[in-house]
Amino acid sequence: MSLAQNLDLLMFLAAIAALLSGYPVAFTLAGIALLFAFIGVQLGVFDTALLGLAPQRIFGVMNNQVLIAVPLFVFMGVMLEKSKVAEQLLSAMAALFGPLRGGLGISVIVVGALLAASTGIVGATVVTMGLLSLPIMLKRGYSPELATGSIAASGTLGQIIPPSIVLVLLGDVMSNAYQQAQRSQGVFTIETMSVGDLFAGSLIPGLMLVALYILYQVFIAMTRPHAAPATPPEEREQANLRELIGALAAPLLLMVAVLGSILAGLATPTQAAAVGATGATLIAAARAGDRRGFNALTHAAVIFGAIALVVVVAMDSFFDLRPGRPDANALDTTAVTVAFGLCALAALGFIAAIYRLWPARIAQEVTRDTTRITSMVFVILIGATVFSLVFRGLGGEELVESILSGSAQSVLSFVSAVLGGVGMNETASGLLQSDGATATVALLVVMLVMFVLGFFLDFIEITFVVVPLVAPPLLMLGVDPVWLGVMMAINLQTSFLTPPFGFALFYLRGVAPASVTTAQIYRGAAPFVGIQIIGLLIVALFPALATWLPSVVVD
Repeated sequence: MSLAQNLDLLMFLAAIAALLSGYPVAFTLAGIALLFAFIGVQLGVFDTALLGLAPQRIFGVMNNQVLIAVPLFVFMGVMLEKSKVAEQLLSAMAALFGPLRGGLGISVIVVGALLAASTGIVGATVVTMGLLSLPIMLKRGYSPELATGSIAASGTLGQIIPPSIVLVLLGDVMSNAYQQAQRSQGVFTIETMSVGDLFAGSLIPGLMLVALYILYQVFIAMTRPHAAPATPPEEREQANLRELIGALAAPLLLMVAVLGSILAGLATPTQAAAVGATGATLIAAARAGDRRGFNALTHAAVIFGAIALVVVVAMDSFFDLRPGRPDANALDTTAVTVAFGLCALAALGFIAAIYRLWPARIAQEVTRDTTRITSMVFVILIGATVFSLVFRGLGGEELVESILSGSAQSVLSFVSAVLGGVGMNETASGLLQSDGATATVALLVVMLVMFVLGFFLDFIEITFVVVPLVAPPLLMLGVDPVWLGVMMAINLQTSFLTPPFGFALFYLRGVAPASVTTAQIYRGAAPFVGIQIIGLLIVALFPALATWLPSVVVD
């Protein structure tokens, strides 16, 4: 075959090689795309008119209402990380579970899950938990492998438990892929899939992973008690119900306000993210210590602002708060007026919170970190948009579809040949030749490829480069989009724990004491990678775990 016929495959391989070299992702994707577009033009296999669509697509990315949720969720997560929520939660949970063997490990998993539902940022959770809990776990006699593995794995829960940055990005990519698959099949009544669907679909699998992590802690405590000892009686803190409620109240209220409003259909992910960002700021200000210039009046504004925010979210479930409706009755009009007043009070509380956080430079640090993370995500997205445009222009879409179909057929033919040698009947042969079998094997191939790529590439790279290429062919084979999205999210979660480039391992290595070796961190993460694979298999065998909740709570 000629160079021109294989240009799409060479482009993909060149992009993978450049990404592995460590060159900045966004510039790698865009640069490789432009280079191969030039080569394609010279060989007469690429239409330069396609490049004229790039500015329009980039504008579409920046004008995407769903993606506005990314900086808002990042802001919420960074603000909560600065508000010492993790420290208070860990202290309360350690006092509650400390007397049990493996109790500290269970505490780390529970706190990680709560932070995941509050922040959704892996780096912040792993670093915070590593600084707070790792020295204590090592001091109490925990195995370094179990301690580091528990911390790293609990931090990755922020990728599957909503609200999650991964789910926002993956949901947008999957939505576009689903629409593309339907158009390719000649479907004119396009069905949609929203980020809210993916949030709902990932909730039960995320909680299932938490349960599997805890079961592993219990198993280790029973089989290797020396690796997960109980807290000595002289070092135990008395569990205080008031402190426990105080530590849980704020993050739980924020979770209910953000996630509950999405699942109940009261708010879009972007609107819920705005509520979360405001609520996180109010929580951070309320939990901050005495600051210069802070007085009782400012404190009252923060508290009443937080209460107003909760009441507005609650009112939205009972009243239609859209102003100016011609069919609004007196009660609705009154509710809208009250809601406006509460929003004003919440805004006043937000201003007071910023005033309180400003002298400690917390607001400045949160703004800087949010800008840095958001800029990174969107620059990569723009580069991936250009890459996808050129790759499709070179025929890459047909290449991926043929590879998936060919791989599936090859595997099925091999299985048929093996089973035929042992007397396979006609019914079994027919099942292997069905579209369902082809979809299953193609999905298995995609999951395996994504898992292997996770050893070397970041989840953002896989989401923006690989998923848009493999998702449409799978969806055209009849795979449920929500189920596929959840499977991919769990698969991407493992990329944070797989060496040599697992980011959770890097984050933990940066804060772990010198006595903990890198090899111990890798060995500690390995069992949790296995648990995630088990979780992936469970969701694969029981798709209702991902599809039931969206069908119930999301319109």
